[in-house]
Amino acid sequence: MKKQIIAAVVLCTLASGAVFAQQANEGPWMVRVRAVHLDSANGGSTVPNLDLSINNKWMPEVDVSYFFNKNMAVELILTVPQKQTLSSSLVGEVGTLKHLPPTLLAQYHFNGNGFKPYVGAGINYTRFSSVNLGAGASIDKSSWGPALQVGVDIPLTGNMYLNFDVKKVYISTDVALNGNKIGNLKIDPLLVGVGLGWRF
Repeated sequence: MKKQIIAAVVLCTLASGAVFAQQANEGPWMVRVRAVHLDSANGGSTVPNLDLSINNKWMPEVDVSYFFNKNMAVELILTVPQKQTLSSSLVGEVGTLKHLPPTLLAQYHFNGNGFKPYVGAGINYTRFSSVNLGAGASIDKSSWGPALQVGVDIPLTGNMYLNFDVKKVYISTDVALNGNKIGNLKIDPLLVGVGLGWRF
């Protein structure tokens, strides 16, 4: 029993040393690539007689983080313009649009060996383009809103990490008909992602 205890202590010490060595060799930059599922809340639409929503979908995501120290970082989240279908529960599909939603977050990374959880908060800017709604309908092309985040980085090997990430982003835009505002479309998606990160 004593030998087993000694062996366990030695193993834990070596594992901790490996993690500390990894942390000591890490630079201030981290790049992650994720597959993200966009689950739109589609709540709060105020367009009369229409229950508007966009479709849920998977999309690619890339982010770049800079660590000021072991706890504080900023993260810029990017993707490519995403095509979405805009639908009404009353009349079906009403059109399509593309949106580009870069997000900037300030993060706090908790201390720990191995698992590295973090929380973040920041701002999202969404740019709508290629809007095709027909019948004189249009939307405001820009949206600003808060964003919240929680995630974890799990060391794999060298400077590589497995990443799990959840974000809540608040996106809304005015809807107009023949130039006159008729309501507001709130999308407010939940973004659930998994991917890999590299620290350098």
